[in-house]
Amino acid sequence: MIVLASLVALLPFGAAFAGMLLGPRLTRALSGPREPRRTEERQAVAGQIEAGHAEARPAEAPRPPRPPHPLRNGPALIACAPVAASLVLAAIVAFTVWRDPGPRTGTLALVQTGSVPIRVGLQVDGLSAVVGLMVCCVALAVHVYSVSYMAEDPRYSSYAAFISMFTAAMLLVVFAGDLLLLYVGWEVMGICSYFLIGHHWEDRANSRAAVKAFLVTRLGDVGFLLGILVLGVGARTFSIDGVLSRVADLPDATLTAAALLLLAGVAGKSAQFPLHTWLPDAMAGPTPISALIHAATMVAAGVYVVARLYGVFLNAPGALGVLGVVAVVSMVGSALAALAQDDLKRVLAYSTISQLAVMAAGLAVGAKTAAIFHLLAHGAFKALLFLAAGCVIVVAGSNLLAAYGGLRRGMPITFWSMTAGFAALAGIPPFSGWFSKDSVIEAAQHAALHGGDSASTAGWFAYTPLREYPLRTPGAGGAHPAPVWTYRLVEPVVPASVAWLVYLGLLVTVVLTAAYATRAWLMTFFGEPRGTYEIADPPRIMSWTVAALAVPATVLGFFGSGASELRPHLGSALLGVVLAGLGAAAAFLVWNRDPAADPARALGRARPMLARAFYVDELYAAVIVRPAEALARHVVIFDGRRIDGAVTGAGRGARWLGGRLRLQVNGNPQTYLTGLVAGVVVIAAGVVIFR
Repeated sequence: MIVLASLVALLPFGAAFAGMLLGPRLTRALSGPREPRRTEERQAVAGQIEAGHAEARPAEAPRPPRPPHPLRNGPALIACAPVAASLVLAAIVAFTVWRDPGPRTGTLALVQTGSVPIRVGLQVDGLSAVVGLMVCCVALAVHVYSVSYMAEDPRYSSYAAFISMFTAAMLLVVFAGDLLLLYVGWEVMGICSYFLIGHHWEDRANSRAAVKAFLVTRLGDVGFLLGILVLGVGARTFSIDGVLSRVADLPDATLTAAALLLLAGVAGKSAQFPLHTWLPDAMAGPTPISALIHAATMVAAGVYVVARLYGVFLNAPGALGVLGVVAVVSMVGSALAALAQDDLKRVLAYSTISQLAVMAAGLAVGAKTAAIFHLLAHGAFKALLFLAAGCVIVVAGSNLLAAYGGLRRGMPITFWSMTAGFAALAGIPPFSGWFSKDSVIEAAQHAALHGGDSASTAGWFAYTPLREYPLRTPGAGGAHPAPVWTYRLVEPVVPASVAWLVYLGLLVTVVLTAAYATRAWLMTFFGEPRGTYEIADPPRIMSWTVAALAVPATVLGFFGSGASELRPHLGSALLGVVLAGLGAAAAFLVWNRDPAADPARALGRARPMLARAFYVDELYAAVIVRPAEALARHVVIFDGRRIDGAVTGAGRGARWLGGRLRLQVNGNPQTYLTGLVAGVVVIAAGVVIFR
């Protein structure tokens, strides 16, 4: 099993290097002999012109090369084939774990450091198996989609290679059995996101967005690394199993500090307040990259790490309380911002922040299974929405909602697929988002009504039998084991006030999500066309990929019926449907008054503030960016005038002193002899006089 998991991560890793080095060569090899160039023809015409047999013609502009056929596209084949193989292996791993639950661990190497050893190993269990399967599915869809979407891109080879590396890094995070190995994959994802967001670096906006994403996530990663070190040193091991098994022996202060530091990295990677500002700007990158980042990698990694180290957070209720508050601010604030966005991709970006906060809220109230279920459902419908948005953008030539309208008539595949995605996002039954959101809402309702307590049953993808992760007993120095597949905390997971805040925030988010999803859906596919472009579905590779993703976005929710906490509960399910219906109806009524206008006009004076996401970027620019730039300018001036001046002055002083001293060293032997004789006379006179 460990060997299979290793191959799942290694195949995309190898594809990244092979695609970068061999992709163009394979394309040339598969294309056969090149078509004869037009050089000979042009030379013949030139000769005729010189002989007077032909008229001179203006030079033709060079035609861009035709994109290779998908089956002759070397980088595409090198990228898609290994990821497809990884998907097959990941499915085998997931099926095996489903049939025989339980963790499998394997150590590839043991590094002795003189203090805490580092175990380079992997761990396969239900949680890692199902998330790894989701990552491979979305990565393969993005690769296949990109074959057509990026067909004319001159840097497609590096693009495909970085996607493979991105996928391998996320799979390393998923299957890592050691915290430091997990951190390696965590950081590789960060650098890959920098290169992919800034793929079209010649556009200044793209390069700035890449730098912003890199710096903001690095800021959170500082805390994340410190949290790993605190846990590893405290538990005397970096093994995830070892850390979780020794949680009960760690001091409360150590656990709380480590959990809060880890949350800093989670907030950066999963784009949660206050480190969320990089994600909307990251929409400057190619649309398939947005799908990969938002659905299966990077932003999902933060939520996954909290679930993987959930035993730490359960014993640090203060950190869970912070997570709950951050989740509420992120989910409601981002949903409000999505209501006022003019750019379709930015609508989906703020939607991602909000939905990730829903998962974080589930983790905060003790509903780990529901949170992971929503992570899987979100991976399906958000990949669908972004890739469908790419289809719309290719046809319309614009990201702006105002440029769309009436697209359903000429783009039936995209319309029905995106309809399924928006329905899942809004939580409309029987689509996947309805099942997963209802599970989170039900858990939050239970926590609010029972004073923050949470009773949860682990599903088949629990990372290990929970009896191995002891929970603290109030007033006792040790720990008590919980039943094998269930746990019930003696103390509330979070304070009742936080549980109520999370519950009410979730209900508000359901309304807002349905409203902005309905607005984007109506402005894109209904009303009169607002452009002069031809409305038709994009190439089949793109449209078929989108249609394939519509299947899990529609039916994935039914796969959770095997666990009682993932089945719809009448009260919360009915309440969620009613609230979603209210939000969708409000957006429809405003749009129906004037289908040619933007329903966001109903926001009135609040719209500019929401469109700018409450001016958080402007606040950071005023409080952090501009002062840092001013300090940098003063440092440059001080360096140039003081430090460089001191060094330059020392050099000038040495040259001046040397110039004065060299006056006696002029190269004239007579001067040297005269000085020598004069010195001898002075010495002799001194000896005679003072003898």
